[in-house]
Amino acid sequence: MFISGEWRDARSGGSFEVEDPATGEVIASVPDGGADDARAAVAAAHDAFKGWSTSTAAARADLLYRAWQLMTDRSEALAELMTREQGKPLKASRAEVKYAADFLRFYAEEATRVTGEWLPSARPDQRFLVLRQPVGVVAMITPWNYPVSMLTRKMAPALAAGCTLVLKAAEATPLCARAVFEIFEEAGTPPGVVNLVTALDPKPIGEVFTTDPHVAKLTFTGSTAVGRHLAGVAAGNLKRVSVELGGHAPFVVFPDADPVRAAKGAAALKFLNAGQACISPNRMYVHEQHEDAFVTTMVERVSKVRAGNGFDDGVGVGPLVDEAAVAKVADQVDDAVGRGADPLVGGHRLGDGEFTRGHFYAPTLLAGVGDGMKIYREETFGPVAPVITYGDVDEVIDLANDTNYGLAAYVYTRDFSTAIRAFEGLRFGIIGVNDVNPTAASAPFGGMGDSGIGREGSHDGIEEYLETKLGGFAL
Repeated sequence: MFISGEWRDARSGGSFEVEDPATGEVIASVPDGGADDARAAVAAAHDAFKGWSTSTAAARADLLYRAWQLMTDRSEALAELMTREQGKPLKASRAEVKYAADFLRFYAEEATRVTGEWLPSARPDQRFLVLRQPVGVVAMITPWNYPVSMLTRKMAPALAAGCTLVLKAAEATPLCARAVFEIFEEAGTPPGVVNLVTALDPKPIGEVFTTDPHVAKLTFTGSTAVGRHLAGVAAGNLKRVSVELGGHAPFVVFPDADPVRAAKGAAALKFLNAGQACISPNRMYVHEQHEDAFVTTMVERVSKVRAGNGFDDGVGVGPLVDEAAVAKVADQVDDAVGRGADPLVGGHRLGDGEFTRGHFYAPTLLAGVGDGMKIYREETFGPVAPVITYGDVDEVIDLANDTNYGLAAYVYTRDFSTAIRAFEGLRFGIIGVNDVNPTAASAPFGGMGDSGIGREGSHDGIEEYLETKLGGFAL
């Protein structure tokens, strides 16, 4: 663990093993921290806050630029580590490292754009001055599915704003987190400004993060159930909270759309990271006149998606994170098939030969999916594409909105009016219109409802780490 500028073991002396999800091979062991380690990290961040928060914006920008350059220089090594630890294909790992580095560069620029303002007063002898200052110590909990970019998406704006931080890395991917913190150490981050805690059991760490009086803000990315609990406890202690949670994204193909183009986009997006992405499309609503063309194209595409070790050439789907994830996907598919869905491609676990020791599920296409099936209502987080046929265009937006989640949605149409009406009518934080990659460091990312509170990325992201202070001056 990295606390107060030093690499440390857990106070208990304990450790836990990290496995390659493709092979089951143990690749490393890391400290198994607990509440005492978390409290020490929070104390270190608290002690460092005064110095870091009063540093110049230029100094903070320079640090982030150095971190960006270092991450860029060692991108291949980071990508290989990610594929080994998390399992995604090497090509996808390379893309994620670049995305992660983009946040460092973007917020290096944003650090110098945090400004205040003069406000007019009705009194001639009064002036108002508004300052935006860092909130304080930030506790961060990050997920395993994007084990580098989800760190920089939180760390970069917090540091740019002048906050110090403690990060609890996902127990499945602590090695990627360690590599990121090595970059910040080498970039010259002052002791205590960034702190890393690793633990197999996240509960004691979460309790410290939500109750320690030195923590001013909690930011979490993960499941809705855990996020709701953490946000509730943190809010009860009057801490700032931002949470990015689950999704159940609709993918709507309107009658005027090109169904072949839509299917190509759906196939490319659905199997990214083996479907283990919160913005992955989970419900593909295809108009009945396009069902044959869409499904035919999807069958062709999905049949060509090869599962396997992310280091092997041509692999498009790596392993799932663990056996519980495989079981969840299998349960949803078996339930859907039992209720009448048709598994046109896949529909089964992969457990023979090269898949014997890993956590694999076959890339799957389900037709005939409908309400009443688990997969229609629950987030899958796996390589399964469910197709739902609809006939009434006037009702499809209501069908898409019929969920408590509100993170991402996708629309394919060639009509501008349809695009605008769908964009306005869908209750989701991110809408891709003929676009399956509506994300960037400069764009706001976040959802509504059970998908979370707050935004990451863009200038909105740095606002999450700033307090507004008003000064009234009598002349």
